[in-house]
Amino acid sequence: MSPSLRVVVVGAGIVGSAIARALAREGCAVTVVERGPSAGGTSASGEGNLLVSDKEPGAELRLAQRSLACWLRLEDELRDELPPDFPNLELERKGGLVVATTEAGAAALRGFAAAHRAVGVRAEAIGGDRVRELEPDLTPHHTAAVFYPEDMQVQPVIATEALLAAARRHGAGVLQGVEVTGSVLDGGRVVGVVTTAGVLPADAVVLAAGPWSGAVARRLGVVLPVAPRRGTVLVTSRMPRRVRHKVYDADYVGAVGSDAADLRVSGVVESTAAGTVLIGSSRERRGFDERIGTGVLSALAAKALLLFPFLADAQVMRAYGGFRPFVPDHLPVIGPDHRLPGLWHATGHEGAGIGLSLATAEILRDQVLRGGRDPLADEFRLDRPTLLPHLGRAA
Repeated sequence: MSPSLRVVVVGAGIVGSAIARALAREGCAVTVVERGPSAGGTSASGEGNLLVSDKEPGAELRLAQRSLACWLRLEDELRDELPPDFPNLELERKGGLVVATTEAGAAALRGFAAAHRAVGVRAEAIGGDRVRELEPDLTPHHTAAVFYPEDMQVQPVIATEALLAAARRHGAGVLQGVEVTGSVLDGGRVVGVVTTAGVLPADAVVLAAGPWSGAVARRLGVVLPVAPRRGTVLVTSRMPRRVRHKVYDADYVGAVGSDAADLRVSGVVESTAAGTVLIGSSRERRGFDERIGTGVLSALAAKALLLFPFLADAQVMRAYGGFRPFVPDHLPVIGPDHRLPGLWHATGHEGAGIGLSLATAEILRDQVLRGGRDPLADEFRLDRPTLLPHLGRAA
């Protein structure tokens, strides 16, 4: 396709904003359509994780490694693309500390770290003195610890707005408060979208609406197996920094990979640049129910206290929740829709969308503009064998 093609990106979260910037930098005429405010959905309700430590060896880990390299370049790139007074991304190269609190968890953690080292991830098994050096207030009642120095954190709303602002500087347009209601077809190909603000012609339509992608896909005429998975986070009041890294219990990886619909909670604790402490992590599938129950709050607090007993004296300032885009095989969908030419997908990253957004944007850019095919991109195709049973035409 020509670099001057017209692209409509549906969704102004971090994935859609990263794609809009990547395509606009190549000279595409990009229009981002967002039914609410930019960064107002999933991108605003997470911790801003940029992690390799929570991903099993495989395609998603390779995507994360590629994306981390992109994040390390992004700050310098944005200095040339944005005004000097634009807010800092708060990109922290803090590292992650994974802790086991049982003997069974310790054996699993050591095996997981060994598998990571075999594929080039820095995973340092550490003992008591080193643990106390990294996290003096961590519970002494742990059975194993592994330090992941490559893990990072970013302020997700600022990062999303920065990518969207950079896309605008490269000529992209952004329509907020506008909803996509249907597709425009010509000879079985998508040539535009119908919106509440009128028809937008397009040579390519990229669906990057996070957990709402399934609903939007139905309006466009296809079935996309993306559903919301609810998560909740506690936020303490500001305090002196006593949690220095992202610290989580080793059972977090199992919670991420679980297919269960009922509540799954694991201990995840980290400080922010603003001085608060974020406490997670929960996962449950219950549609778009926004209520926060006392049960999940109690479970999160209890898990956090197992890692950092001093938090018993901390004041919880607020709690918030959000929806992650869940796909049955736990891999994002990145690439063309084989059933409907002209439609592309970039969704299903679940809780890893912040970290994976930049590499996702690179893959989409190369595919849309140059028909790019590489082994990594092929792992996230919509027509992969693990997703084929879940696909079909919309009624």
